[in-house]
Amino acid sequence: LLPEVDRQWLDEVTNCFLIRDPREVIASYIKKRENPAVEDLGYVQQVEIFDFVRTSAESLPPILDAKDVLENPERMMRLLCKAIGVEFSESMLSWPPGFRETDGVWAKHWYGEVAKTTSFRPYHPRHDEVPERLSKIYERCRDCYERLYEWRLH
Repeated sequence: LLPEVDRQWLDEVTNCFLIRDPREVIASYIKKRENPAVEDLGYVQQVEIFDFVRTSAESLPPILDAKDVLENPERMMRLLCKAIGVEFSESMLSWPPGFRETDGVWAKHWYGEVAKTTSFRPYHPRHDEVPERLSKIYERCRDCYERLYEWRLH
């Protein structure tokens, strides 16, 4: 969310968070945009939103780590469903390929690989190094990620 967007509406919805190792995010992101700012990657904003929601929610909002989801999709989806009070369905583990109206205008730029999938793909670690020019950004994102990671469902 942009800083000027009022966050009070977050109290009216069920919030959950998806996090991903910033080393993997940066490796992917710089293929589309060579020199991102820390704000572009969303980690700082995600912590701010988590803190906002956490102070007003009756319970801790669930956090899923992308690696955990890919390593065990059914288990993680069951944990998420339980945390938010939704009945789990096997249909949550697969979907038809292609883009959806709800993907937004950015889908064709960012979600090309996702549009080809029909289920969760197995996790394959990335071994990309973060370029030196982005090391400070990586460290800031990593701090945010680690803060949320400690609260993740597992």
